Amino acid sequence: MIQLKTDPDGAAPKLAAERAPDSPLADALIDRAFGPGRFTKVSERVREFAAFAPELSFCAWRGDRMVGVVRQWRVRCGETPVVFLGPIAVEETERSSGVGAMLVQLACDAAKAAGETAIVLVGDEPYFGKFGFSADLAKDVRLPGPVDQRRVLAAAFAPEGEQLSGMVRPL
Repeated sequence: MIQLKTDPDGAAPKLAAERAPDSPLADALIDRAFGPGRFTKVSERVREFAAFAPELSFCAWRGDRMVGVVRQWRVRCGETPVVFLGPIAVEETERSSGVGAMLVQLACDAAKAAGETAIVLVGDEPYFGKFGFSADLAKDVRLPGPVDQRRVLAAAFAPEGEQLSGMVRPL
C-alpha cells in the first residue's frame, strides 16, 4: 500500500483526470521538474507524434495547487497499439511523499480498465518494477532515437502486450 504524505489538516492530495484547462499548469510543472533538457530526450520524440490520452492522464492537487501530473499517449509498437507513459512530474516539495507512486498506479489502473494492451515507458526499473514494468518485456521495443535499452520498460495487460516488438510509432 502506498502511503501519501498529508497536508497539515490531514488531507491527502486529490487525484483527478487531466482536463484541458489543466494543461498550462501541467506544462509548467513538467518544465520545473525537468528543465529545458527534457526536449532532447527520446521520450519527447515519441510525444511529438503520439496521440495524447487525457482520459488516461492524471493530476494531483492540494487545494487549487497542482502538485503532480502523469501523462499517457497512444502509439504503436510494431503493429500493436500501446500506451506510452510520461512524463511524470511532482513538485519538489512533494517528492518522496507518495504522490508520484499514486499517479503511476492510477495511470496503470486506468489503462488496464480501458482495455489497453500494454504501457511502455523510459525509466528506472527499480522504481517502476513495483508497478509491473520490466525491461525484459521491452527488450525488442525500439524508440525513435538514442536510449539506454535497459531503461525501456513495459507492463502488459494482454497476451499481445507480452510480446512487444518493433519501433514505437504513430497509431
